[in-house]
Amino acid sequence: MAETPQNSQKSRSLEEVHRSVRIPTVWWRRMFAFAGPAYLVSVGYMDPGNWATDIEGGATFGYRLIWVLLMSNLMAVLLQTLSARLGLVTGRDLAQACHDDYPRPINYVLFVLCEIAIAACDLAEVLGSAIGLKLLSHAVFAAFGLQGEIPLLWGVLITGFDVLLLLLIQKAGIRKLEAFILMLVATIGACFLVEIFLCKPDIGQIAAGFVPRPFMPGELYVAIGILGATVMPHNLYLHSALVQSRDVTRSREAVAQACRFNLIDSAVAMNAAFFVNAAILIVAAATFWTRNLPVTEIEEAHSLLELTLGSSLAPIAFALALLCSGQSSTITGTLAGQITMEGFLQFRIKPWVRRLITRLLAIVPAVCVIFWMGEKGVYKLLILSQVVLSLQLSFAIVPLVRFTGSKQKMGPFVNRLWVQLLAWIATAIIVSLNVKLVFEEIMGWIDTAGDWRWLVIVVVAPLSLGLLGLLAWMTFRREKPMAKTPEISAGQVVAKAAELQRHFKRIGVALEATTADSTMLAEALALARQHRAELVLMHVVDGVGGTWYGDQTGDRESRDDEAYLRALTERLRAEFPTSEIPAIDSVLGYGNASAELVGIARREKLDLVVMGGHGHRGISDLLFGQTISGVRHGLKIPIIAVRGTKDK
Repeated sequence: MAETPQNSQKSRSLEEVHRSVRIPTVWWRRMFAFAGPAYLVSVGYMDPGNWATDIEGGATFGYRLIWVLLMSNLMAVLLQTLSARLGLVTGRDLAQACHDDYPRPINYVLFVLCEIAIAACDLAEVLGSAIGLKLLSHAVFAAFGLQGEIPLLWGVLITGFDVLLLLLIQKAGIRKLEAFILMLVATIGACFLVEIFLCKPDIGQIAAGFVPRPFMPGELYVAIGILGATVMPHNLYLHSALVQSRDVTRSREAVAQACRFNLIDSAVAMNAAFFVNAAILIVAAATFWTRNLPVTEIEEAHSLLELTLGSSLAPIAFALALLCSGQSSTITGTLAGQITMEGFLQFRIKPWVRRLITRLLAIVPAVCVIFWMGEKGVYKLLILSQVVLSLQLSFAIVPLVRFTGSKQKMGPFVNRLWVQLLAWIATAIIVSLNVKLVFEEIMGWIDTAGDWRWLVIVVVAPLSLGLLGLLAWMTFRREKPMAKTPEISAGQVVAKAAELQRHFKRIGVALEATTADSTMLAEALALARQHRAELVLMHVVDGVGGTWYGDQTGDRESRDDEAYLRALTERLRAEFPTSEIPAIDSVLGYGNASAELVGIARREKLDLVVMGGHGHRGISDLLFGQTISGVRHGLKIPIIAVRGTKDK
């Protein structure tokens, strides 16, 4: 296997769900166990950013650009399959692989580019969800003979509250999250089946649209937009992490089988995304192109559906599909943000904080544009978000193709010659078209900047040349040799362990003021007696009073906890003489459990901490985080997590 011992000891991708899905032995159940990651990824290929290009392509050029969608889909299948193979074979997601291979400054640049791209993607999803809410509320009100709708600005603000919903779904497990996404994708597909049935497209012209042909004037620009909006950079990072949620045995046969099943998963999911994108283009062609109605915006298409098709069901289905598209895509952006931060920087924060930062980076520009430019500025902002995504795309594809084509990293699973050739052709097409799109947008900014043209040139030109140079370096750099694994014997390990045998002088135990304390206390007492160490009983008052007022609070919870800790200390002092445990003390903390326990451990100069959970469940876990995880990252001393308690 290509995974080295060093890799196996490094941080795991999406650690909370890593290898959490068991693989059955029956072949058909095994195939379904591998299904899921590609569906989470596929929603990025049908997000609201794709809708604008598909609608414009169908309304302006009819069915002629279906072959462009097909070509884009084939490229997506290839690249997502390579992403899945990288994660399965090396045990590292794409961000972690970049961290392992590139110098630290390069990783910082790639991380910043990823963050900008994820914020741009989230911006498109915020706007798509807000537009979907507005259109759906309008259609529902109209169905009951009422007038009104949810304003776009309010829709943008409402989308900020999906943070808790997303995190609650994630806490249910990766399979529940995949099922939820699959439900949204199925809803989108069903809505467009209704649309196609209502618009009655020409089957012959649809079939002719699959045949490649020279571009007519204006088609190339739309084709670039379709291709650029199809392959999303964050999906390449995401897929390489999601496949590691399956508990695949680290053997050549098991990994090869996992790669085959993930190829099937990717092909099915990407074809579902292709159906949605093709359906959008076909509905636009059958509804608007055949009637010579120029449509370039999502809201414009929605307003004309009922007038042209004569059915009130069409705009409702359209709006519902758009809302589901925005909500499903936002989940992938959140997970991708977590993966890139942990992968590039080896830095972790609580998921709700990560989600809030990403969502605020999208909501703030959306609110500003709507406030100053009105709802007409939304479409321009949507296009800008796609340009930003295009700019970052090359920096995800190039390392992916390089890594999966490396014998050193992939071992026997390295890309075959024909696969590597196809991958570089797809990369060249996508990179060149996206560079062209970005160049044209920059030239447009210069032309419309007026007196500020010099500022655009001074800022954008050097930045663009620098990024182009970085891309060339990533493409043509020589692969650094893999560090040789140092040889080590069992005798060396035992001898070193004997040297490092530790004697603990002060042991702390984190108590919950529940019946679960007996298990943790028993472990701590046994260790204290064995090492003749001093024992420190710790408890944190983390209620409202303790959080806001600290040791000045006088609420019943803090009084009860203080009395409990004092009584426990006195009882233990009476039962255990100083010859067994030299000293038994207690410390009461207030506020955030993890931060307080870390602070107490440092102030008391503890050598070891024994703990279980700290009583959080459900919503509280979202607010306060996981106690053990926070303490583990905050201290460098050993921590013993006692089984049988409310582990967090």
